Amino acid sequence: MGRLLVIGGGAAGSATALALHKAGFDVTVYEAHPDAAEDIGAFLTLASNGMRALAQIDAAPAVTALGFPLTGMRMLDGSGTERAARPLGEAADPALRYRCLRRGDLNTALQAEAARRGIPVRHGARLVSVREGPDSVTAHFADGGTATGDLLIGADGLHSTVRRSIAPAARPRYAGERVYYGRTTDAPRPGAAGVITFIRGASVAFGHMASPEGETYWFARVAGGPLTPEEIAHGTPARHRDLLVPLLREDATPAAGIVAATADDILVTDATELPRAMPWRSARCLLIGDAAHAASPATGQGASMALEDAVILAKALRDAPDRDTALAIYENLRRPRVEHNITVSGGISRGTHTRPAAPAPRPGDGELIEQLEWGGR
Repeated sequence: MGRLLVIGGGAAGSATALALHKAGFDVTVYEAHPDAAEDIGAFLTLASNGMRALAQIDAAPAVTALGFPLTGMRMLDGSGTERAARPLGEAADPALRYRCLRRGDLNTALQAEAARRGIPVRHGARLVSVREGPDSVTAHFADGGTATGDLLIGADGLHSTVRRSIAPAARPRYAGERVYYGRTTDAPRPGAAGVITFIRGASVAFGHMASPEGETYWFARVAGGPLTPEEIAHGTPARHRDLLVPLLREDATPAAGIVAATADDILVTDATELPRAMPWRSARCLLIGDAAHAASPATGQGASMALEDAVILAKALRDAPDRDTALAIYENLRRPRVEHNITVSGGISRGTHTRPAAPAPRPGDGELIEQLEWGGR
């Protein structure tokens, strides 16, 4: 293949460009935002599988320079009693430890790494349509510009424009809860640095973690209906805080105090997911990351699985005899794993699945290291 087009410069798109470049392909990233979108989104955690994927494309140092590692987890009930504790992921290996960082910082770091390697990243390129022909695919942008290549990869997230051309009937759906994210430097440190604490409260599922510098990052999952247009238009940190604190005070845990100490750094979003079994590809287009398999954030695997996508796709295109075979191999490897995550994460959000103290293996866990190993097939 000749030129490859990646639509979207977030974690999925930038990592895919890095992987494709390492595999020897000519690739360009097209990002809708006019800059690196540093302030877009809340924080996230990268799991050990995501860190392993980054290591395969030599991008781990750029990411481990950000945020802070997480090496353990605790589970508390609403009375504050500890019900479980264990190491988190592959905590013994510093390169594979879970990491907490801001989503915008991750995007910026991966885009900067792409630019450092000579991969073009075009900002302000908002895709409006895709046209496939027998010999090429052309992306049409809002500014009137176009780009033509042999394969177009849609890494443009939950509200993907590329997906409309591949699976126009597929729509994100509400997964049963709204999710709040916050950060504060004013709360007393509620636990050791590097440990994430999950609280199963009476009304709210809450999690918090402290950085070595004393920042507390937290999230709260609240069941109920989706956000109304008014809540989206007029929601403020004070409104979010006033809703959450009374719910959290039903429990004897630090959660209410953490949220009460949070000033302006609070965001809220609906938990959403994409339907399983929807098409991911056409002759010259492929969806990856949230554009293909967005899940509720309850398992915390969205970004990590997008990074897995990047490595496994690049290897398939590198090793397969032709494009169609490569895309079929990629889909066969990825679909069981990511759709299992949609099911489990959605079940947690809806309250129909209880998160075990030790997570059950996902399809593909046993083979994942081999699938990601850059020198293997």
